Amino acid sequence: MKFNHVANRVDTRHFDTIVTMMTDQLDFAELRRTDRSIWLRQAGASVDLQFSRSETLHRDADKRRSQVSFLSTEPREALAGLAAWLLAHGLKAEIGSYSKREFYLDVPDAFVDFVVEAMRPELADYGSRGSSP
Repeated sequence: MKFNHVANRVDTRHFDTIVTMMTDQLDFAELRRTDRSIWLRQAGASVDLQFSRSETLHRDADKRRSQVSFLSTEPREALAGLAAWLLAHGLKAEIGSYSKREFYLDVPDAFVDFVVEAMRPELADYGSRGSSP
């Protein structure tokens, strides 16, 4: 099997706003859409992101452990830009940190089971570990 995509849930009420953030702010393109889901891909990436509409009011208590992760030389500032964009579009966003080099953005009304993470590029320098033969 070959890895293809990951899927996360977004509150139906804010689905289109989150999709617009991904396309307008993070350079994702829409690949496919159904009534309940959308598949997106960021320019230069080879793994897709699926968002599925969710009507649940429950938010996973440990959703900070499930991230849609990005690399940035200024991760906190990058997330602050997204938070400002979200606020301008009517959604409250919260920024937290895992460390001095890893930060997360939560949008409690929209993100059901994940957060958006931004981390310094050197944290993704895994060397040869896990590489394919």
